[in-house]
Amino acid sequence: MTQGSIAPARFAFIKAQWHADIVDRALDGFCELIPAAQVDVFDVPGAFEMPLMAQALAAQGRYNAIACAAFVVDGGIYRHDFVASAVVDGLMRVGLDTGVPVLSVSLTPHHYQETEHHNAIYREHFVTKGREAAQAALRIIDVKTAVAA
Repeated sequence: MTQGSIAPARFAFIKAQWHADIVDRALDGFCELIPAAQVDVFDVPGAFEMPLMAQALAAQGRYNAIACAAFVVDGGIYRHDFVASAVVDGLMRVGLDTGVPVLSVSLTPHHYQETEHHNAIYREHFVTKGREAAQAALRIIDVKTAVAA
């Protein structure tokens, strides 16, 4: 459904709003490779809500792939690695259950400090990860098309 097809591929991009100034950069990187006109963007409160939104969007049958971006940091109240694991497991489950590729741009740094230096590093890193998600989305669509042929 990418090159040579009649209709261009459609993508959903889900963004968690915690640390939106960082997370939103993933969409910038994604749209460097996939035209924004082919991407529907959905904001959710946090990472934990992404699997449910991905499930609802995958069930619509409109999207060739769904990318999800979040920045899960240790807030000192609970272990952020449990949240990150639950989110990634949920996203994988959506992809397996629906057959729609669900890509994770969810980062969980071990050492994050709310400083301009760290924020700048992660903003740039999210651009890179968004670009990588776009490459993966395009590639998996091509592979799925080849397997179906």
